[in-house]
Amino acid sequence: MSELVTGEAVALELRPAKLPSRALAVLIDLAVAFVAYLAVTFGIIASTSSLDDAAAAAVAVASFVLVLVGVPIAVETLSHGRSLGKLACGLRVVRDDGGPIRFRHALVRGAVGVVEILMTFGVVACIASLVSARGRRLGDVFAGTLVVRERVPAGRAAFVPPPPPWLAGRFAELDLSGVPEGLWLAIRQYLTRMGQLDPQVGGAMAERLAGDLAERTGAPAPYGVPAAAYLAAVVHERQARDARRAFGGAGAEAEARGELGSRSGYGDRYGYGYGTEAVDSPVATGTSGASGASGATGASGATGAFGGGPAPRVRESGSDESGAREAPPATGFVPPA
Repeated sequence: MSELVTGEAVALELRPAKLPSRALAVLIDLAVAFVAYLAVTFGIIASTSSLDDAAAAAVAVASFVLVLVGVPIAVETLSHGRSLGKLACGLRVVRDDGGPIRFRHALVRGAVGVVEILMTFGVVACIASLVSARGRRLGDVFAGTLVVRERVPAGRAAFVPPPPPWLAGRFAELDLSGVPEGLWLAIRQYLTRMGQLDPQVGGAMAERLAGDLAERTGAPAPYGVPAAAYLAAVVHERQARDARRAFGGAGAEAEARGELGSRSGYGDRYGYGYGTEAVDSPVATGTSGASGASGATGASGATGAFGGGPAPRVRESGSDESGAREAPPATGFVPPA
């Protein structure tokens, strides 16, 4: 495993792909590209049989460059580092900082790959991958990329702590389309590692990530909500939307959110900086401003720290406003006089 520290001091656990899996992915890509090249070549020959030898050779070279170089570069760019072979082997090409690659990265990888894979039958690429501590070939070194494993065993997957129950579903209408994948990755890595960070460093990091996320979504964290809790709530909202798209129905959303309403002690357990007990039906008690379980205050009319309204006034059963006790209401059947 390779550990990388980003500019936000978040440690990213990258799992570089081994040489056998990379070689298998390259063989799959080459097999598909070779079949496509033969199909394109035969089609061009059949349609340009009247051309002379020089023109036919030029067309053959153009089809070779297009199918074996241009198409892989386009596929890696559009899929953010996942060709057909890498998809089959559970691999992905990422930048050195863990972010998704762009066209320039795919272009450099493809151009260098012509020399170290196609022209040398992969010998140079294998030697470079064996020498590199992170298994990178020359194309990865020049492009600043790394091939990592996407498939992680379920038992070793990092656990993202759930948000507090009173934040579940609060960001259901939030627009998350403008948040880049690199920011999502940094937030998830922070949430999985925040228990190992110094409190001051972790707090500053959470504030910075929350500010970046609020700038992308246009919705800052609610007043009084810790930055870490805000990040966890937005991440779980995105996971809930992904679950709805993948499986559909409200059950998938509830499963993605982990049925948060029945859990308690989130502040102490997950390090959000507060201790809040989760209850199914929060009821504020008291008549002189005593704080209720959900953060709402008592009958004095003050609102809670997170936007809760005034608590309902509780009157003792059997008494009126002046304090005099009322006779209990008659119940049951009363016979006529």
